[in-house]
Amino acid sequence: NDLKRPQFTDFEGKTSFGMSVFNLSNAIMGSGILGLAYAMSNTGIVLFLILLTCIACLSCYSIHLLLCSAGVIGIRAYEQLGQRAFGHPGKILAAVIITLHNIGAMSSYLFIVKSELPLVIQAFLGQTSITENWFMNGNYLIIIVTICVIFPLATMKHLGYLGYTSGFSLSCMVFFLSVIYKKFNIACPLETFGNFSATPPISEDTCAAKYFTINHETAYTIPILAFAFVCHPEVLPVYTELSNPTKRRMQTIGNVSVFGMFIMYFFTAIFGYLTFYGGTEAELLHTYSRVDPLDTLILCVRLAVLVAVTLTVPVVLFPIRRALQQLLFPEKPFHWLRHIAIAVCLLFAVNLLVIFVPNIRDIFGITGATTAPTLIFILPGLFYIRIIPKNQEPTRSRPKIQAACFTTLGFIFMIMSLTFIILDWISGEKRSLGGH
Repeated sequence: NDLKRPQFTDFEGKTSFGMSVFNLSNAIMGSGILGLAYAMSNTGIVLFLILLTCIACLSCYSIHLLLCSAGVIGIRAYEQLGQRAFGHPGKILAAVIITLHNIGAMSSYLFIVKSELPLVIQAFLGQTSITENWFMNGNYLIIIVTICVIFPLATMKHLGYLGYTSGFSLSCMVFFLSVIYKKFNIACPLETFGNFSATPPISEDTCAAKYFTINHETAYTIPILAFAFVCHPEVLPVYTELSNPTKRRMQTIGNVSVFGMFIMYFFTAIFGYLTFYGGTEAELLHTYSRVDPLDTLILCVRLAVLVAVTLTVPVVLFPIRRALQQLLFPEKPFHWLRHIAIAVCLLFAVNLLVIFVPNIRDIFGITGATTAPTLIFILPGLFYIRIIPKNQEPTRSRPKIQAACFTTLGFIFMIMSLTFIILDWISGEKRSLGGH
């Protein structure tokens, strides 16, 4: 049995089963949750449920592939699996993709700050519309939040302390389920607050739930869902720190976390969708401000989500910095100046990106169509095929053929999503020129 247990000789994990589920759930749960109701409004309830189930199951299979690959060598980082499978280029590839994905995630978090914080400040000042003041300008606000909150947290030496903030941010997100309650006291069609010029003329089907529907924005659905389930770079660190780390125990942790988030995602999506139907926006909370900007419950949810995403940005920044240090300064020891300089450059770049990107849907779409399928489908499948020795499982064996199909699925998924999104952008240019 000695062969079966992965040997992390230098490290004795101490984290319990429950805490590991908590940590992994926190890695899964992120800003993607705000896009789910929008995804549902573009697919219909049944189709959404089918897609959500598929992606959740594929996510669990993907965790299985990663654990098998890691079990052969007792390795505990995604980049090291890349190194083992494809040598130095593999390590660089994994590091670059994790970096791009996490930059996408950081941007989506800051985008939420940009769109929600002005509404919170507006509610605290008791005003019903956004004024021209600088402190109501989202672009200034994200710069202030970055400098005052995110930067100090990002300069910490270890992720350990951020465990406290991540527990807090997960509880904030659970609070998000109060959208369920709002479903029962917001009438549809929306009785918008004040005279919103933005409300489109109400068509007949605005307030009917659709079970199956396809429109030009359906292209964003699968990327949004994929984006919402990525936790794969965190699977191995959680595995390493687990007490009594068997593959089966870790797989159960993965399954429980994915299933828990599946339930949570489905509830937020369906109740958000059943509140606004066709009027759901790409960032769910934003839709609520059209009803009543001063609603206390939604104000609390906004604050909880803002705190959660702000505290998650530093957590997401750590893997990027680790990847960049491994790429650019592989042999150098820890140095504070370098540690802080990388954080400054990253935060600067992400702030610029968020100021110039028009819609959170674009961030969800591009990240969900490129780096998410690479991390969920393509790399785990390739790692498995390369790392599991041929004498254990020959190239033609069923598990390897399955892994190859899984990787192919990822490529198909990526090419299709990107094609659809680019087509939507091109037709979007035409739609906006045609006097929409």
